[in-house]
Amino acid sequence: MNRYLKLVHMEIHRFRWILIAMMGITAIFQFSGLIWTLKKAMAQFEEQKIQGSDTRKYFDSVPDTLTFEWAMSNTQMWFILPVLLCIAVLSLYVFFIWYRDWMGRHTFIYRLLMLPTARHNLFLAKITALLLFVLSIVAFQLVMLPVQELVLKLVVPAELRSESHIVDVININQALVELIPRQFEQFFYIYGLGTIAVLMLFTAILLERSYQRMGILYGILYLAGCVLVVAAPFLYFGLDSSIIPLYPMEIYVLVLLLFFVVAGVSVWLGSRLLAKKITV
Repeated sequence: MNRYLKLVHMEIHRFRWILIAMMGITAIFQFSGLIWTLKKAMAQFEEQKIQGSDTRKYFDSVPDTLTFEWAMSNTQMWFILPVLLCIAVLSLYVFFIWYRDWMGRHTFIYRLLMLPTARHNLFLAKITALLLFVLSIVAFQLVMLPVQELVLKLVVPAELRSESHIVDVININQALVELIPRQFEQFFYIYGLGTIAVLMLFTAILLERSYQRMGILYGILYLAGCVLVVAAPFLYFGLDSSIIPLYPMEIYVLVLLLFFVVAGVSVWLGSRLLAKKITV
C-alpha cells in the first residue's frame, strides 16, 4: 500500500503545474465574466436612473433586483469554455500519462517496471491520480461558488440584489449542471462511467504498447468489444423482449453488472499485460 501511494504521489507531482494552470484559467474566466456582467448590469441601472422610468423597456434583460442565479444564467459561456478546456486536457492526459513514460532517450517506463512493487500498482496509481485530478477540479468549482457570490455582494448594493438558493444557481448554469450533478446517483453514473471508459482506454493503450502495430488493431477491437458487451442488453431485448422478458429496472441492473465486468476485465488484462507482456 505504501508503494502504491508513492506512485500516486509521483503522478500527482508530475501533473501539479498543469492542474494549477487549469484551475487558474478557470478562475480567471469565471470571475472576469461575472464581474463584467455585473458591471454591465450596474451601468444599465445607473443609465435608467438618470433617464427616468420611461426607459425601462430598453433594459428588459436586467431584472429589478440582481440574484446570483441571474448572474450564473448570464455568464454561461464564461463557465463552459474553461470546463471544456479542463475536459480536453484531462482527456489528452489519459493517453499522455502512459506514452510520456515511453518518450525520451531513456524511457522512464523501464525504471517504473523495475521498482520493487507489484506492477498492477502502476496501473491503479495512474487511474487513481486521474480520478483525483477530476475531483480536484469539481471541488475547486464548488469552493469558488461562495466566493463568486461574495463578489456579487461586493459589486451590487444590497438594495439592488436578492438571495438565491445554491441548487437553483447550479441548475441554471449548464456547465455547473454537467460538472456537479444534483443527485448522488447522477454523480455516480457520470463519473463512474467515465472511470470505466478510462480503464478501457488504459487497457487498449497497453495492448498497443505490448503488440506494437498489431496492438493498435487489438486495442480497437477490445474497445469495440467492451462497447458491444455493455450495449448488448439494449440491442437484444430491444429487438425481441419476448424471448427473456425483463422489466426496465432488471435491464438496468444487468447493464450495471456488465459495466462492472468490463471494469474488472480491463483492470485484470491491463495488469497482466504489465506483468507478463511488457518486459525490461
